[in-house]
Amino acid sequence: MRVFVTGANGSIGSVVVPELIAAGHEVLGLARSDAAAAVISAAGGTPLRGDLTNLDSLRTGVARTEGVINLAFGNDWSNLGPCIEAETRALQTLAAALAGSGKPFVHAGLTPMMPGHISTEQDPDTTDGPVGGRGVNSQMVLALADQGVRSSVVRLPRSVHQRASQYGLCSVLIAAAQKTGVSAYVGDGTQRWPAVNRLDAAKLFPIALEDAAPGTVLHAVADEGDTMRSLAEAVGGVLAVPVESASPDSFGPIGHLFALDMPSSSALTRKQFGWEPIHPSLMEDLAAGDYPALG
Repeated sequence: MRVFVTGANGSIGSVVVPELIAAGHEVLGLARSDAAAAVISAAGGTPLRGDLTNLDSLRTGVARTEGVINLAFGNDWSNLGPCIEAETRALQTLAAALAGSGKPFVHAGLTPMMPGHISTEQDPDTTDGPVGGRGVNSQMVLALADQGVRSSVVRLPRSVHQRASQYGLCSVLIAAAQKTGVSAYVGDGTQRWPAVNRLDAAKLFPIALEDAAPGTVLHAVADEGDTMRSLAEAVGGVLAVPVESASPDSFGPIGHLFALDMPSSSALTRKQFGWEPIHPSLMEDLAAGDYPALG
């Protein structure tokens, strides 16, 4: 299958593209720069110049392929509103181009936040709060199942990680500890964060592309929930700094998210699709150190 992938050179896309090619697919990857195009070509894909704001490039990508995987997102934690708005416009464009085609469309969403409850694939998307718009966008994708599209959503936890490169929300903890000399957690630190190694997450997207029925939700969750305090202790141990409670405001615009309990399960995904994470856990990657230097 020839697959159009947005975010093909990004943190998730750069590991999804090799998985797709290893599975026998061809990749047409959206590239916003020459550097991005070079990364996609080096991975074995074909670059298509454009980005989420170039809606014509999205229409072209759909027209030239038999399936779509949307991985692109701005990920600017301090400016989430415009990032979500851009994702919404892009998804509306992709939806219009895909309607009635019968093509598979896989979208990267977020695990829902169900305080006091371990969220599952059967729970609804979170549609309120600062990231609620992303939940609304995931619902838009799933609704395409009624419009002749084999749509599915792979929900990712807030901490998608790999040693020495990325740690999801924990990147904020690491940067704050490097800057202030204190590894902080919010409240009593018992709130839980789910996580997945990006190498494990990457394997789920070809599975969804090939096998997911219209309207399917999959969870790319390896660790159901480490407490924020345990994560802060791991960071503090590596950086040799004290571990203390702090107010949500100390973490900036998204700090209040850190006070929420957001554990999640992938039991249904594992049972239905045989997906099993095998790479190091978030705690293992944190304990190993090799954190990126504070920019």
